[in-house]
Amino acid sequence: MTSIDFHQIGQRLKAYRLGRGLAAEAVADALGISRAAVYRIEGGGVVKIETLEKLASLLETSVASLLGAGVEYYDNVLSYFERMRQAEEDADQVIAYFPPTSYLLTSDAYMAPLRQALLEAESGNSPTHGEMAEVDAIMAILEERKRARAKRRLSVINFVSAPEVERWLRTGVVGRFDLLADIQVERRLAARREVEHLISLIETEPMGVQIGVIDSTLPNLTFQTFRRSGKALVCISPFRLTGDLPNLRSGVAMVTSDAEPVRLYERLTEDMWRRSHRGESAIRILRGVLDRTAALDS
Repeated sequence: MTSIDFHQIGQRLKAYRLGRGLAAEAVADALGISRAAVYRIEGGGVVKIETLEKLASLLETSVASLLGAGVEYYDNVLSYFERMRQAEEDADQVIAYFPPTSYLLTSDAYMAPLRQALLEAESGNSPTHGEMAEVDAIMAILEERKRARAKRRLSVINFVSAPEVERWLRTGVVGRFDLLADIQVERRLAARREVEHLISLIETEPMGVQIGVIDSTLPNLTFQTFRRSGKALVCISPFRLTGDLPNLRSGVAMVTSDAEPVRLYERLTEDMWRRSHRGESAIRILRGVLDRTAALDS
């Protein structure tokens, strides 16, 4: 049992619990243990295999996923983003392809239009209390990630696809297309502000931030690699938050530290970095996209 990483098991348990909307008290009642015992397990305490089996059944996952044996699977966006937050907390470097740009590198002003787009994607103009609570829980995790990155000066390499950026500028930060005309204009302006912010990051080169712009289409699935002390964790996801038409419902995200997928994704990112434009070249591409879309709301 000494070779088992109980800290990682505890983090996965917390991610799955949050995704299922279960309070620690509910888990404790279902397992016949105390709430303090649940928090102790989530904090990295030793847990018996029989308890893991009960937890896996309760949380609708597998013991293998809880143990991190092979691939972890997440069909819930809240669980997945909590797991990403945990991975970032332990990482020294993040390599991200999360089109059109990583939330970690967005401006503070982006939070408000993003929240509205997520609510629109969920239920249109009349979100339920539960839907609003879920979106607010996602936003809280995202903001915690951004604060932690700034505090730790986490190294972030972000890949940006110019065609994805142009589509974003044409549609705006929206969760659906049937919005009023003035709202559409406002959301396109929100997207333009974020592209300008991205350009300012390239210009100022803040410590720990590297941005590569690729003038072609990139993979449909988002992915991130988290590195620390020679080890790597790869997260692959169909969930989409930034950009237009967020997806909070459909798909299964995967998290793995297995050597083969890590090797393949590291090879992919090395190839993407070689093909990417950086510095003044990247700025020219993004400025060109801004120029091509400038007339949309003039």
